[in-house]
Amino acid sequence: MIDNLKLIAIVGMPGAGKSVAADYFRSKGVTILRFGDQTDIGLKEAGLERNEKNERWYREKLRKELGMAAMAVKIEPRIRKTAKTHALIILDGLYSWEEYTFLIKKFPQLSLLCIYAPARIRYERLSHRSVRPLTLETAKGRDIAELEQLNKGGPIALADYLIKNEGTQDDLWKDLEVFYSGII
Repeated sequence: MIDNLKLIAIVGMPGAGKSVAADYFRSKGVTILRFGDQTDIGLKEAGLERNEKNERWYREKLRKELGMAAMAVKIEPRIRKTAKTHALIILDGLYSWEEYTFLIKKFPQLSLLCIYAPARIRYERLSHRSVRPLTLETAKGRDIAELEQLNKGGPIALADYLIKNEGTQDDLWKDLEVFYSGII
């Protein structure tokens, strides 16, 4: 199935709507593989509680051992296994340039879907979300950290597809419906 596999990674800045987009695809029965699941797997294997401190420790440990492409290295076997039974896989959470370059060598058919929203809209969303709300200063700091430390800008700049998410969740889902109809 790898030859016929459609592999699409969702990219974008915090608060742009990546998780909402993943939820849309999930509602269509599309298989979603989350990069962040590796952190949960690693913490469980280490017998550690899932919390911000332990999650950061594990991600830093993994990147120290495997480099900035660590999450891609860890997700590759899951992609290969899933591709045996699924023709379309959505990757949720590709962040770094290194993750992208690692995966594009392994899966040349990889496409990037960027969910974009202006900073002012993203910061407003982040301040009101129910899980881990962020202050304006924290949200701006996170943007800078993700751009400078995670090299997040490259995959966003090279996105094959762009959906602007400046309205409601319903608006985003309508745009995702058009995108989805075009890829299946």
